Amino acid sequence: MIKYIKYPALLLVGLISQACFGQAVADTTIIAKGAVPQLVSSQFSFTEGPAVDKKGNVFFTDQPNNKIWKYSTDGKLSLFLDSAGRSNGTYFDKKGNLIACADEKDQLWSISPKGKVTVLINLYEGKHLNGPNDLWIDNKGGIYITDPYYQRPYWARKASELNGEKVYYLPKGKKELAIVAADLLKPNGIVGTPDGQYLYVADIKGNKIYKYHINADGTLADKQLFANQGADGITLDNRGNLYLAGNGVTIYNPKGEKILHIPVPAKWTANICFGGKDRSILFITASEAVYVMPTLVHGVE
Repeated sequence: MIKYIKYPALLLVGLISQACFGQAVADTTIIAKGAVPQLVSSQFSFTEGPAVDKKGNVFFTDQPNNKIWKYSTDGKLSLFLDSAGRSNGTYFDKKGNLIACADEKDQLWSISPKGKVTVLINLYEGKHLNGPNDLWIDNKGGIYITDPYYQRPYWARKASELNGEKVYYLPKGKKELAIVAADLLKPNGIVGTPDGQYLYVADIKGNKIYKYHINADGTLADKQLFANQGADGITLDNRGNLYLAGNGVTIYNPKGEKILHIPVPAKWTANICFGGKDRSILFITASEAVYVMPTLVHGVE
């Protein structure tokens, strides 16, 4: 049975004191004047992996508590899945299944709208993955995943079984992963452009964002340094701006120029996505809490 917790509909609000949020957001081309992140709930342990479905509902994970939650377009918070495989990053495929980086057993899951779990990937060449962290699905249905190593208290192993921390690609209909980037220190956030031409990957340990050209077969080429800043989760808006989660939310334009920083009242901002019926609500997972913020832009598929 799903338990619902009702929250007021999201509205534009005035400035919050500097003591709570730091300097207020001033950019009026992306964020409405006076708008700041609004708390939805702080009942969690560590929130991650937000993903938006076709209707604009946002699903996100609370990894320490092993749950996936849903924040609906009408402001309701509900539990979607218990025993969620310690899922981290998530993303919806075109059939409405929630694809999840389930790092309890270092797997990639497909979760149906009714909560039925199918394991897509279990091992890589007979070995456990480091711990699938984040993912992006291209227009062909292929899945890119990042696989950094973060030691988890619920693992029996104490070291990686693999040589390095890499980015993998799973072509649609295939059961074997292919390495597409092996030269990053610790790949984390990942997102591609709607036209399927480019892929952004955050190297959180290297404190860099890289941009790759996506070849027709899903492999990557022409690696370019996009920004001298690391990130946890990342996302794009309809203007091609890249959003970086970590110390609040930092926004870069398509040229790689930093244009805005949004302070978030949390120890760490883990991830972001756009939700709402028109995908104009920035949804922020931040430590024990989740926040929402109205914008003047829209998310992309």
